[in-house]
Amino acid sequence: MQPESAPLTPGIVFENMQAIQKTSALRAAIELDVFAAIGKGCHDVGSIAKHTSASERGIRILCDFLVVSGLLAKVDGRYQHTPSSAAFLDPASPHCLASVARFMSLPELLKPYDHLAEIVRKGRTVLDGAGTVEPENPVWVEFAQTMAPMMAPMAGPLGETVLQGSKEPMRVLDIAAGHGLFGIEIAKQNPQAHVTGLDWAPVLRVALENARKAGVHERYDMLPGSAFDVDFREPYDAILLTNFLHHFDVDTCVSLLKKVRAALKPGGRAATLEFVPNEDRVSPPMPAAFALTMLITTAVGDAYTFSELADMHRRAGYAPASAHPIPRSPHTVVMAANPGL
Repeated sequence: MQPESAPLTPGIVFENMQAIQKTSALRAAIELDVFAAIGKGCHDVGSIAKHTSASERGIRILCDFLVVSGLLAKVDGRYQHTPSSAAFLDPASPHCLASVARFMSLPELLKPYDHLAEIVRKGRTVLDGAGTVEPENPVWVEFAQTMAPMMAPMAGPLGETVLQGSKEPMRVLDIAAGHGLFGIEIAKQNPQAHVTGLDWAPVLRVALENARKAGVHERYDMLPGSAFDVDFREPYDAILLTNFLHHFDVDTCVSLLKKVRAALKPGGRAATLEFVPNEDRVSPPMPAAFALTMLITTAVGDAYTFSELADMHRRAGYAPASAHPIPRSPHTVVMAANPGL
């Protein structure tokens, strides 16, 4: 006898239709400093409202909504952190992602969603030109300043994958360096590594400051400009391409990978960090959903599967690529060596 199926309801439809409420509530709570207030011991409506200079009615409704969303807990009428909000939303936590939320809610990144049907019809962003990859786009300065908390957990595993325990002298090029954390991590793990960050000049100033904070600035150089235009200069032992290829179409990626290979020593390796969905393109959720971000913000970008990335490297003349998923992360490091002559 077959078990009865659950009653069919439109709940999932309404959840998706109202998803903007979750985004807006989280953004408002961060802006009002609600998570900081709770972390400092404000647990009732009145004290939270006083700390945030907000109305008690507004705070009650907002905090109750955050409980419903799973971002706060409520016990005997008092609001408390969940383990996740304590770790990732309280500004007192070293893992706080509040700055990431600020970047992801920038008006210039959210506005295109109002035109998603048009974007789907056209197959490209409605943003001017090439979208977020337009030259000198100021959004990348904001990215460098705010996204470090999200990227920092990936830096250590990427550095370990690239270095494989090596402490030998080496030169590393970090393309689209942004905040610079990936190249900086290699310099931290290998005291004899010298890193060159490549990005737009205002962005590199953020990376250099991060290198200074990490104590590796004397082994950190800046190469300002576009990865497609500037001379990469000396041959490198390793070249990093972190969260970069997904902005472009396959042929453009292959062309850039050829330029990268030409700048590698024989046996030198390219390390590509990407959101890599499975071949079905609908799993795991975060890498698969990232394709929509590329549709919204770029003219031709995509979330590429490993087979696609491996084929790009093959076409660019590399030895067979290997995939190295980063644990508890939506990212995968794709490694490929320059076979030389």
